[in-house]
Amino acid sequence: MDFATKERLARTGDTTKEAIGLRLRAARIAAGYKQKDFAAMLELKPQTYNSQETKGAPSIDVMRHLYRAHRIDFNFVLHGDFAQLPGDVQDSLFAVLSAD
Repeated sequence: MDFATKERLARTGDTTKEAIGLRLRAARIAAGYKQKDFAAMLELKPQTYNSQETKGAPSIDVMRHLYRAHRIDFNFVLHGDFAQLPGDVQDSLFAVLSAD
């Protein structure tokens, strides 16, 4: 996949709530979780995590977990910057983003 396609799929630079929610959802799916299971693992109510995805407003705890456990950093979630992510992480994220 070329760089321009990745930028389009990640909506690089787009900081709207919709774009952040899309990337947050992609990060969760790429990490291998259903929404309910992800919320439970973080000791959140499912509605609380759903709201974070829907409103494009991830909590610090969610972003910390994505980074520490899955190497998906806040630059990707908040801004769509993917260049710093390891290749295998990029592959997983872009597989999800291109499937949407």
